Amino acid sequence: MKYKNIIVKKESEICYITINRPNDLNALNKKTIQELNQTILELGGDNLTRCIILTGSGSRAFVAGADIKEFAKYNKEQGEQLSRQGQEKLFDLLSNSPIPTIAAINGFALGGGLELAMACHIRIASENAKMGLPEVSLGLIPGYGGSQRLSNLVGKGKALEMITTAKMITSLEAKEWGLVNHVVSQEGLITKAEEIAKSIKRNSSMAIKKAIKAVNSSFNFDEDGFEVEKKEFGDCFETDHFKEGTRAFIEKRKANFN
Repeated sequence: MKYKNIIVKKESEICYITINRPNDLNALNKKTIQELNQTILELGGDNLTRCIILTGSGSRAFVAGADIKEFAKYNKEQGEQLSRQGQEKLFDLLSNSPIPTIAAINGFALGGGLELAMACHIRIASENAKMGLPEVSLGLIPGYGGSQRLSNLVGKGKALEMITTAKMITSLEAKEWGLVNHVVSQEGLITKAEEIAKSIKRNSSMAIKKAIKAVNSSFNFDEDGFEVEKKEFGDCFETDHFKEGTRAFIEKRKANFN
């Protein structure tokens, strides 16, 4: 399917999604969120994609925030609905995706852009990337899960510093804080993401799906993460992937999970 604001390419069980609004620094608008929602839902049902790499077009921005022009005149009810729908349609969907997602942060990741990267399972940043949640400088707070995910990633103190000062941090600072996993040159960004994706592809997609569910449950106050882990661990024992994995280990060969 052809999209207006994103480019989707599939190759060797990896799906590359590029947010393509370079004239607006790839800012998130409703149309882009809808296209991302549709793509992620479709990928979840095809059983052929083993990893998603998400990035922005050009060399300046991953996503430089939400499109402020769309909601500048919203009232209270419209603002809450904007946050609720955005989280449900994209950010929570991405975070809970059974397919591992890698954010390749190639430039500015601000506001909704950083929230999008934080909703991914793994984050890699280029050396020139800068990240921040500047919403309080607009009289807002992060509305796409940023206050929650940032706290989980870097801790309460650093999250509050980042949010209340509205300052940007460099990619190296982001790595020190635990916000990103790796920092590489801009030229090597996608290569590094592919390297991780290829490592993921060698393993059981079934087990990875269950691992994502177990890890995510630790951040859900409605669930006991230890209990979720016990159940998902037990469920693995009745799968073909478990039988193949253990058989391959005993036979001293690489497992074939296809």
